[in-house]
Amino acid sequence: MRCLIVKAHPLDASFCQTLSDAAVEFLTAAGHECRLVDLYQSNFAPALTKRERQSYYSNFDASAITREIDDLLWAEAIVLVFPTWWFGFPAILKGWFDRVWAPGVAYDHAPDLGAIRPRLNDLRRVVGITTLGSPWWVDWLLLRQPVRRILKTAILGTCAPKAALTFLPFYKAEKLSQQDVQAAVARMKNVLRRI
Repeated sequence: MRCLIVKAHPLDASFCQTLSDAAVEFLTAAGHECRLVDLYQSNFAPALTKRERQSYYSNFDASAITREIDDLLWAEAIVLVFPTWWFGFPAILKGWFDRVWAPGVAYDHAPDLGAIRPRLNDLRRVVGITTLGSPWWVDWLLLRQPVRRILKTAILGTCAPKAALTFLPFYKAEKLSQQDVQAAVARMKNVLRRI
């Protein structure tokens, strides 16, 4: 499959870096065609521009993000590797959704501005791999997995409803031993085998 790996962490020596490197290596060895997008390394600007917002309901001006749109439309599978901060997406990844998953690209507006129409019909798999500092019970029991729900319902549910989502959170990520990291990478590879 054509696999787009999107990494959204600013530090090169992070757990997210380890996970994204391992994902690219594993998927490439398995015969998949991979593209890695490191949002920080590429200096991706997350803020929706004034011009983009003004064109949102007419003919979306995608002139500043053509490479990112090409990557999205190319992908049959997407692997997102990112930290969960304040129980949400990092700003740079949220901005990637805001700007790249745009009208005319990821969906079409209905003429009456009702429910949007999906366009990412070739996207078959999405794997969300995230690191959290909190314990599992805070994410699951208190907040009911907000990042997973937004990704599954609001983003994929409207833009790529045929895409199967696998969500892989790693809790207490700031306190992992080297053995924990190795076990996490093995767990991630087991998930990626299903792509």
